[in-house]
Amino acid sequence: MAREIRDFHGPHAASPLPGHLALTWQEPARRAARVRVVSWTCGCRPITYELCATAGQGFVRRTDRDERTVHETAWTLISTARCTFEQILRGEAR
Repeated sequence: MAREIRDFHGPHAASPLPGHLALTWQEPARRAARVRVVSWTCGCRPITYELCATAGQGFVRRTDRDERTVHETAWTLISTARCTFEQILRGEAR
């Protein structure tokens, strides 16, 4: 029997720490037909982040629902993109 999870929230990105890494955000590069979202932050905040993978590459996508914008980091090795995503979660990058 499936168990229902009530009031579940995904992880939230911590507030940026002093001296955090300033990431370069760019317009989405539509270089692949399919992109898989591997991990994501909770959708209860206006800005969400997604760790994405496709064709052996990875990147982080940032969606700002208030500004109605979508940006992403440069495409790189999935392991590097995962590190960037984890830095965002810890507030070490933004």
